[in-house]
Amino acid sequence: MKPLIIPIFVIYKGCPHRCLYCNERITAGAYPDSITEEHVRHTVDGHLKTAAPGRDRREIAFYGGNFTGMDPDYQRKLLRLARSYVEDGLVQSIRISTRPDYIDEARTELLRNYGVTTVEIGAQSMVDDVLRRSQRGHTADDVRRSVRLLKESGFETGIHLMAGLPGDTRRGFMYTIEETVKMKPHTVRIHPTLVLKDTELEEIFLRGTYRPLSLDEAVRLCRDACIRLRSADISVIRLGLHISEEMGTEGSVVAGPIHPAFGTLVEASLFLRMASQLLDEAHRPEGPITFSVSSRDVSCIRGLRNSNLSILRDRFCLPDIRIVQDPLQARETLILTVPGKTYTTDVKSCSLEA
Repeated sequence: MKPLIIPIFVIYKGCPHRCLYCNERITAGAYPDSITEEHVRHTVDGHLKTAAPGRDRREIAFYGGNFTGMDPDYQRKLLRLARSYVEDGLVQSIRISTRPDYIDEARTELLRNYGVTTVEIGAQSMVDDVLRRSQRGHTADDVRRSVRLLKESGFETGIHLMAGLPGDTRRGFMYTIEETVKMKPHTVRIHPTLVLKDTELEEIFLRGTYRPLSLDEAVRLCRDACIRLRSADISVIRLGLHISEEMGTEGSVVAGPIHPAFGTLVEASLFLRMASQLLDEAHRPEGPITFSVSSRDVSCIRGLRNSNLSILRDRFCLPDIRIVQDPLQARETLILTVPGKTYTTDVKSCSLEA
């Protein structure tokens, strides 16, 4: 079972400036400007009280803003509160997210002293021109340096990436993925760029000088990123943004590939590609065919509203497709059985889009 992550958002705190695409009031939701002890305890206690049974790992996560760029006393205050839950055995770990140019030995020592185990770096891209256009204020080398220092200091590291930033291309984004593989973070989060209200990105979009990814483009790009990262044994722990109540308000998202089940679309696209490759390998078989998957992957092979099955029937002229779920089959694997033969593949064997 996935760990219970208890999010506390420090909106805009510690940020040296506003990035081109950023509106944390929309992406994070209605959080106070200053995080008090009362707010932390109300948030953590509320999550612990309603947590599903069986969650043997619980984690307090400070998201948003730039945690290590905040006043050190404010950092200590929040971390001290979080650590008290660890000391009482109610929570097992603490994670924070921050910028790559605000990581150094002094900051990592502060985090380590207060029991932080995981640091997520907002890299967004590893292409310097894309970072410049997005007004990130740091370079790709800053990302490499910060990840190296964090890993040497014993932290579990995560990297946050964005697809479809201004000036980026498929080639540029896949370069970012390859550079990420070289850094070997423990986890990666990916979401497509959305045009949010009251951002500079909205202004250039309305001027017609920026075109966001379509939903189909974003799904395919993130799918290929997942294939490459998982083939390198790097866990992709999030695809797409959590849709906050504010994001659901009319006009908050001006344009871009927003979808409440974006991650599901990506996983379904991944299984569609795997299934298509197996059917090509089987030389477009005639007659009844069966796909076997893990019980937890049935929705992935079917796709939303059985869309994958419809596509496969049309693409390969198949009269019938049977889906068998095997509780003992490994996740992210697919077995095709046709008359007289069986074919097997998994995510790591899946090829990228040409």
